[in-house]
Amino acid sequence: MESRDLTAVDLSMAVWKKSTRSGNNGGQCVEVARNLPGIVAVRDSKHAAGPVLLFTRDEWTAFLGGVKDGEFD
Repeated sequence: MESRDLTAVDLSMAVWKKSTRSGNNGGQCVEVARNLPGIVAVRDSKHAAGPVLLFTRDEWTAFLGGVKDGEFD
């Protein structure tokens, strides 16, 4: 497994998209940037300048698979 220094990730070119699952639930939205090389970034749309979660593409794929399989219900 490759080790990366995620503190050095440049998010200035991130294209943020609101999750279609966020809907109209009072601003509780998740935004995802999938255009960055080798990573997927996730943030809270209410706190755009706040913390960002970073995932490798494999981690993101595994997470989405778990969601679809009901692992987090």
